[in-house]
Amino acid sequence: MTLAEQVALVTGGSSGLGRAIVTALARAGAAVAFTYRANAAAAQALVEELSPAGTLVAWQGNVDSEADVARFIAETVARFGRLGILVNNAGIIRDSLVLRMRPEDWQAVIETDLIGAVRCCRHAVPHLVARGGGRIINIASVAGVVGSPGQANYSAAKAGLIGLTEALARELAPHGVTVNAVAPGAIDSGVVAGLPEEARRRLLAVIPMGRMGTAEEIAALVVFLAGPQAGFITGQTIVVDGGVMIPASAATDTVPSAGTLPGSA
Repeated sequence: MTLAEQVALVTGGSSGLGRAIVTALARAGAAVAFTYRANAAAAQALVEELSPAGTLVAWQGNVDSEADVARFIAETVARFGRLGILVNNAGIIRDSLVLRMRPEDWQAVIETDLIGAVRCCRHAVPHLVARGGGRIINIASVAGVVGSPGQANYSAAKAGLIGLTEALARELAPHGVTVNAVAPGAIDSGVVAGLPEEARRRLLAVIPMGRMGTAEEIAALVVFLAGPQAGFITGQTIVVDGGVMIPASAATDTVPSAGTLPGSA
């Protein structure tokens, strides 16, 4: 799969899942701009690491700032002459039970995880439409599909991101722009990677595949959705969670145990 001649912008690209997405897009041949909030050293290290694989540039900026979003999208277009792929990955968490959650934590998560993506879309879409099409890929979460206790603000923001994906897909389809969302489950990076061992065991116990996902698996899906093979896929939210959201009846009634699978003896 190649993304040669494509230009991508990834928000929140200097670490964790964003770093894996930037890496995968660059290695697929795209020129990639990515944003980071504060860690300039990590951003520069990534640029230096991937410079043989493609053209990279890092912009400092926050998606919760209208001025920053306008600037780093304009700078990307000025640097590369076009923009064809937008990956809305930037996000934060401020977890607490809803009755204890501070208003500023509600606001911060909604502002970054949802409204930040709206800002990026609003500034990027004219460039995608002008060149006759493009891709928008929103990084949502299973928390936006089923809700996550203790993460009401995050679940609400990610559910809103899924709704944004569906609405924009309908609006932009006539212009050749596809809009899709990826909803990861437990991915072994970022906050999840730092969980205590007991918490990891409890998490693994509810994943039918018996392991956590990797950032690279999410990034590979992003590359596919960004490519020409995904040109007729739009408005979709693809859940990547190792089978957690398989309906209980399907999981127990139709999925055989490993010992009964052909070739498992």
